[in-house]
Amino acid sequence: MNKLHTIFAGLLLFLSGNVFSQDLDALMNAETKPTVDYATATFKSTRIINGHSNEQMKEKQLDFRISHRFGTLNSGLYGLFGLDESQIHFSLEYGLKDWLMLGAGRASQNKTYDGFAKLRLLRQSSGARFMPVHLSYFISVELNTLKFPERPAGTSNYFSSRLAYVNQLLIARKFNKNLSVQLTPTFIHRNLVKTELDQNDIMALGIGTRYKLSKRLSINAEYYYTYNPNAKFLEPQPYNALSLGVDIETGGHVFQIMVTNSQGMREGSFIPQTTGSWPDGDIHLGFNISRVFAFNKK
Repeated sequence: MNKLHTIFAGLLLFLSGNVFSQDLDALMNAETKPTVDYATATFKSTRIINGHSNEQMKEKQLDFRISHRFGTLNSGLYGLFGLDESQIHFSLEYGLKDWLMLGAGRASQNKTYDGFAKLRLLRQSSGARFMPVHLSYFISVELNTLKFPERPAGTSNYFSSRLAYVNQLLIARKFNKNLSVQLTPTFIHRNLVKTELDQNDIMALGIGTRYKLSKRLSINAEYYYTYNPNAKFLEPQPYNALSLGVDIETGGHVFQIMVTNSQGMREGSFIPQTTGSWPDGDIHLGFNISRVFAFNKK
């Protein structure tokens, strides 16, 4: 009988040890299972400087934004180096979903109202799922509400003539914790242009970059090359938009200060209608300020 007890006890020890070993192996395999790591905070704000970045509001977050662009620095002391003149744009931008952001705003330039949607299509990730870039789609409609000049009898000013449309792909990559770069292929259609030499359809390519200096400070640069073969024949002549800026995060605010040759703050304005030249000193000082409100707190 004692021999049977000994054999039975040994068998139980063997089985329990085998089961424990299997459970430990399963636990180790679960702990080492590959995960998906997403790149975050590619840019500090939803704007690089003038143009949109791939960043967007999270679900149930509201961003109230105010942007200013002053006059040109070469206006001298008489114009207080541009501070006597300014353009303003303000907007409300809401995260309907983590992947969908909607916004509406108003610019003093041409008394323009704009509405947009930004959709996240791909997220940069590593680990179990590799994706080298972020990809978002941006679309906006702009409405110019300036009073049209008087027209001859029998002619009409059409509402559609006031509209312009912007389509962009936002292709961004965060190379490391400090450096991020974005390419922005752009197509703009304007229903009405000033002259026959001006183009209704505009193609452009933007490039923007951010370099992080500290937890709350980064420097940005942004350039838009616009394809317009008739540019040199237009008056005033349009130039490619070039902007340099600094991002400063202070609590719930992101403050951006920049210098740029563009006074416009909407894609339908600063891409085809930048008339300032850096070599001529047509440089505008400006700032963006952003305040985020969260409605998903419990």
